[in-house]
Amino acid sequence: MVAGEVSGDMLAARLMAGLRPQLPNVRFHGIGGPRMIEQGLVSDVPIETLTVRGLFEIIPRYREIKGIQNRLRDRLLAERPAAFIGADYPGFNLGLEEQLRAEGIPTVHFVSPQIWAWRGGRIKKIKRAVSHMLVIFPFEEAIYRAAGVPVTYIGHPLAEMIPLAPDVAAARAALGIAPDARVVTIMPGSRMGELKYLAAPFVAAAQLLARRDPKLVFIAPMAGERQRAYYTEIVNKAGLAEVPVRLVEGEGRSHAAIAAADAVLVASGTATLEVALFKKPMVIAYKVMEASWQIMRHMGYQPWIGLPNILAREFVVPEYLQHAATPAALADAVQRQLDDPAGREALARRFLDMHHGLLRNSAEASADAVLRVIGRRKSTK
Repeated sequence: MVAGEVSGDMLAARLMAGLRPQLPNVRFHGIGGPRMIEQGLVSDVPIETLTVRGLFEIIPRYREIKGIQNRLRDRLLAERPAAFIGADYPGFNLGLEEQLRAEGIPTVHFVSPQIWAWRGGRIKKIKRAVSHMLVIFPFEEAIYRAAGVPVTYIGHPLAEMIPLAPDVAAARAALGIAPDARVVTIMPGSRMGELKYLAAPFVAAAQLLARRDPKLVFIAPMAGERQRAYYTEIVNKAGLAEVPVRLVEGEGRSHAAIAAADAVLVASGTATLEVALFKKPMVIAYKVMEASWQIMRHMGYQPWIGLPNILAREFVVPEYLQHAATPAALADAVQRQLDDPAGREALARRFLDMHHGLLRNSAEASADAVLRVIGRRKSTK
């Protein structure tokens, strides 16, 4: 099993939890993070080694990451595992899966690459690389069936982990926030590349909002000490150290930070879906290296980049991309949400419907699919 990012680590750990009761003697190894390790994964290298964001950002590290891929491939070809499972991270995993499947090792890919958003030609590579695709959004199943790729819709694990009716009072109490405070949560990302481009504009937006309303409370969940240190370095260099943003770390603290919020400023990615499942209004931002942006902006197939908008097929929350993601624009967008209680209620109802649509027993469904791939359970398809 290989996961290259925090979201993949979480998804793969759910699958592992579903597999273990069915395969009590199973051994997992590959690359993963703390959640996969808790489920018994022996990780060959730290998950942070693989984390790269953007098209050009990978160039300086290409040889290192390619070397990791080649060493893992050689080991797997020698060991002949029952299956290889790639959790997201398609640039690394699809290439590895293609080589393994060509040598007769079954491959499962967990979380579809966003072929419905950009790089649709990748479906040809997926057909060669993947024995079975596990998808987490309902509209993806038909795409793969039409392309002749075996597929199972398993629901989104986050829809099970996050309650349909989050307890705002408990979250605020856990974070020491007054019940009647107005709270803005800022989430500039868990990856270093996200923090590099978004930490300063997010905190600068918080500064503008604080000037308008000094009573606003700002909190920012951090994925770990490395992220906290890098965030602090960026904010200090930008001259924003005095902005009253409280950092929180620890298991479950990011969810508490979202649940406690009246509005959230969030980096594009899985976190946007988490915010939607907590039924919170949000402003989505996305920034990368300029050269990467110039290529990526011509490759999109649809006008949305945030997952809630993609699922809704419309702009239910605002998005600010690259040059548009200025502190002033972000602050104004958050302010509009804070000042629109009727809009927040309507958005919460929309997100509740979305939550119901994504709710399945994902651990059981994904484990059943893997068992069928390795011949331990008859296919029901």
